[in-house]
Amino acid sequence: QVQLVESGGGLVQPGGSLRLSCAASGFTLDYYAIGWFRQAPGKEREGVVCISRSGRITAYADSVKGRFTGSRDNANNTVYLQVNSLKPEDTAVYYCAAAPSWYSNICKFSDMRYWGKGTLLTVSS
Repeated sequence: QVQLVESGGGLVQPGGSLRLSCAASGFTLDYYAIGWFRQAPGKEREGVVCISRSGRITAYADSVKGRFTGSRDNANNTVYLQVNSLKPEDTAVYYCAAAPSWYSNICKFSDMRYWGKGTLLTVSS
């Protein structure tokens, strides 16, 4: 059974950092591009970071450039989202998603097929 499970969310003060994890099971991440998304209360879901099979970051939301970065550990079938310099407006449920990909350096938010259930990140003092 294909499954993605996010973890690492929690309550963080403004300016703080956190690392979110996304563990895959039931399939091998090597052949998938990975997207991180978030959905804040009352807002639409938005793509945050898109990571190709090779680990290349192909897209960042403008609001997180310079503060968020994604990485992947294919050996452990896990993907990460490092979030730094957090702001209250970063409060959201963060999701990871996977897209099967023939290409090592391409990732598109619109291609995602499998989704995790999300982890809540709250930024507040």
